[in-house]
Amino acid sequence: MKQESTLDAIVRMRIRSLRKARGWSLDNLAERADISPSQLSRIETGHRRISLDQLTAIASALGKSVDQLVESPDDSDVVIRPDRDEDRGLTTWLLSGDNGPQGLTVAKMRITDPAGAVAPDDLGVHPGRDWFTVLSGTVVLYLGERVIRVEAGQAASFSTMTPHTLRADRGPAEVLCILDHNGERNHLHASP
Repeated sequence: MKQESTLDAIVRMRIRSLRKARGWSLDNLAERADISPSQLSRIETGHRRISLDQLTAIASALGKSVDQLVESPDDSDVVIRPDRDEDRGLTTWLLSGDNGPQGLTVAKMRITDPAGAVAPDDLGVHPGRDWFTVLSGTVVLYLGERVIRVEAGQAASFSTMTPHTLRADRGPAEVLCILDHNGERNHLHASP
């Protein structure tokens, strides 16, 4: 028998694990998938290739989609890697992915761009509200004509129709922010 691919081994393990988690014997799952118990046993142990028809039937019997059984075994769905934007002095970890609650995005941001003179072009405006809490350091929030220091353990919420930007005060600062669609587009995907 040829050495099976890692994905094949993972699919077989998922089938067996899901079957056992439900407390089903080979006979129980085989009956639900309309295949013989010996075929299912050979599929689970790697002694038989899985046909697409069998995979579809097994997935359906287990209450899963084929995609769920064959999803990639890499770590991209587990490890959140930072997105660095040196020009903007910003590193972002997108925590909510595409599945944010009620269309909201949750992100951790490390701000290294120092506070100081801010040009009008540095301030952004978009519909909605932004919310953030400072995890470490101190953030300077430029909000229209106001300059507001927000320290570790404090939070801020404001209308984003007021021109605004964030800078770090005396060293890097980290914030956890919740952004609506407009906030995500303007803060996380803006061009430098």
